[in-house]
Amino acid sequence: MPSLKDLKNRIASVKATQKITKAMKMVAAAKLRRAQEAAEAARPYAERMTKVLAGLSAANAGNAEAPLLLSGTGKDQVHLLIVATGERGLAGGFNSSIIRLARDHALKLLAQGKTVKILTVGRKGNDILRRTFRENIVDYVTFREVKQLGFAQADEVAQKVLALYNAGEFDIATLFYARFQSVISQVATASQIIPAKFETTEPAIASSALYEYEPSEEEILEDLLPKNVAIQIFRALLENNASFYGAQMSAMDNATRNAGDMINKLTLSYNRQRQAQITKELIEIISGAEAL
Repeated sequence: MPSLKDLKNRIASVKATQKITKAMKMVAAAKLRRAQEAAEAARPYAERMTKVLAGLSAANAGNAEAPLLLSGTGKDQVHLLIVATGERGLAGGFNSSIIRLARDHALKLLAQGKTVKILTVGRKGNDILRRTFRENIVDYVTFREVKQLGFAQADEVAQKVLALYNAGEFDIATLFYARFQSVISQVATASQIIPAKFETTEPAIASSALYEYEPSEEEILEDLLPKNVAIQIFRALLENNASFYGAQMSAMDNATRNAGDMINKLTLSYNRQRQAQITKELIEIISGAEAL
C-alpha cells in the first residue's frame, strides 16, 4: 500500500496534469472557432467549383481532346495517396482515423497488384505510415511552423502533385482528410481528385446548358482543373484544422474530467489511510496509558 507521502505526491502530480489539460482545452476552444469559420467559408466556393466543373465535364464526356486531369491516363495501375493529418497529437482519434482509412485503402490496392505511392501532409501521418509504408512514401510536407494555414500552403502541395502527374508518376490520386461535422464528430474522408471525379447528376448537367462559355470549354477546363486540385486540397487542410481542434478540445475535456475523478479517488484513499493511521496512534496512546 502506498504511503501518505506517495499519495500526496500523486495527487499533486495529477493536479498539475489537470491544469495542463484544462489549459489545452481552452486554447483548442479558442482556436476552434476561427478554424471552423474558415472551413465553413471554404465549402460554398469548393462546392460551386465542383458544380461548374461537373457541368463542363459532362459536356465533354468522351471528348478525345479533354484535358488529362479530366480524362485520366487511361490506366489505374499506379495510385497516389495524399494523406493529410495533423502536425501534433493529443487529439483523440483524429489522426488515427485518417491513417486507418488510408492504410486500409493502400492494403486493398496492393492486394490487387497495384502500385501505391504516398504523399503525406502533416508530421503525425508521416511518422505513423513510415512504419509500414516506408518504401511507398515519395514525399513529405509539413506546415508545423505555419501559424495560420492559407491557400499558399495548399498550392504548394498541389504543385507537387501536379508535377508528379505531369511526369507520369501516377494514374489516380486520392486525398484523405477528416471532414469537420461538430466538436465531437469528425469523419475520415477519401476523395479522388485526379482524374477529376464528379457526380454527374441531372441538375449539374442541366445547369451547364444555361451557360455559353468563351473561350472554349476545353480551354476553361485546362485552366480550372489545376486550380480545382489546389482548392480541394485547401478545403481538406481547413477541414482538417477545424477537426483537429475539435478533437483536441473534446480529448482534453475528457482528460480533465478523468484527472478530476482520479484526484477524488486518491484524496479519498489518502483521507482513509490518514484516518486509519491517526486511529492506530490513538489506540497505541490509550493502550500505553492503561498499561501504566
